[in-house]
Amino acid sequence: MLQLPYCEGEIHMKIVCVDDEVNALAAIKKEVEKIEGITEVQGFTSPQAALQYICTHSCDVALLDIQMQGIDGLELAKKIREGSKATSIIFLTGYSEYAVSAFHLHVSGYILKPASKEDIERELQYIKEQPLFQQSRLLRVQCFGNFEVFVNQTPLKFERMKSKELLAYLIDRKGAAVTTGELCAVLWEERPDSLSLRNQLRTLIADLTRTLKQAGMQQVLIKRRNQYAVAVDCVDCDYYHFYVVILQR
Repeated sequence: MLQLPYCEGEIHMKIVCVDDEVNALAAIKKEVEKIEGITEVQGFTSPQAALQYICTHSCDVALLDIQMQGIDGLELAKKIREGSKATSIIFLTGYSEYAVSAFHLHVSGYILKPASKEDIERELQYIKEQPLFQQSRLLRVQCFGNFEVFVNQTPLKFERMKSKELLAYLIDRKGAAVTTGELCAVLWEERPDSLSLRNQLRTLIADLTRTLKQAGMQQVLIKRRNQYAVAVDCVDCDYYHFYVVILQR
């Protein structure tokens, strides 16, 4: 029986580290990269550059040093809140007196320097367990009406419409594995199976994989040898909800 979505297993995260001291930034990035499940780590010594990146890319967590030149960590956190509400914030500082200010900003974590892998991992685990974070890890799919896909309320942009059609068919299969031959037959109904067609399919699979990865949703697509499926527990789909209701009658 199809279950309502809850993305189980290892949750991948994209992290941004911000510290205006080069050596300190390198040290924190090194600790973050030791943690399993981290798919991408970006480091910035410029708070302005970090803010621009976070507001234009999918970012799960921002690790911010509080004491920085120009925009300090507290001010940067406020600006991140305005531009990227889905990004969780963890403060890094050598001074405990900033804890009250961090509390008032409702940040997700607070770590005293020097931060170890265990310190960071503990705070990330706390974030992973929050309902809002779990919800943000779900790819929202609208099947009734026009087929649309959303990440954090924003429509997902596809470079190729055929890639969107591919995802739509996999969604319709509700987690069942689909062979390359079946996909070719569905996506190109009037063309016979051929090596050229399968090469086109590989291009679409690569494009869909890249699109999902850029949105931080790579866990949605399951790939095995010549078979593809969607992880239904990582998808929030109106059709799936409707299907569950029908089965329960």
